[in-house]
Amino acid sequence: MKLKLAFLSGAAVGYVLGTRAGRDRYDEMKKQADALWHDPRVQEKVSTATETVKDKAPDVGAKLSSAAGNAASAAKDKASSAADAAKNKASEVRNSNDGAMIGEEKGSDYSPRETKVQSS
Repeated sequence: MKLKLAFLSGAAVGYVLGTRAGRDRYDEMKKQADALWHDPRVQEKVSTATETVKDKAPDVGAKLSSAAGNAASAAKDKASSAADAAKNKASEVRNSNDGAMIGEEKGSDYSPRETKVQSS
């Protein structure tokens, strides 16, 4: 319990001291970031990038739409071929058994076990 109390009080003192020193540094960094953002050279690059994105957006959208359509078509084809393969395999299994039950050899004399039901 004493260890927990000492840790919490140390954390509280560190927090208070850190925020006092940290706030000044934070304000300084914020002023530098604001000055950089409002620099005319930075704003020129931002405006160039914005125009480029606006110009290329329709092309990129069309390419993405086309790629999504192609991916959907490929997935549909794969699923269809997998379903066909499963149907063919099931048909082969059915035909190879010639009416025999699952787990039973062809031509064996299978007769189900008779059970007696007890009535109460």
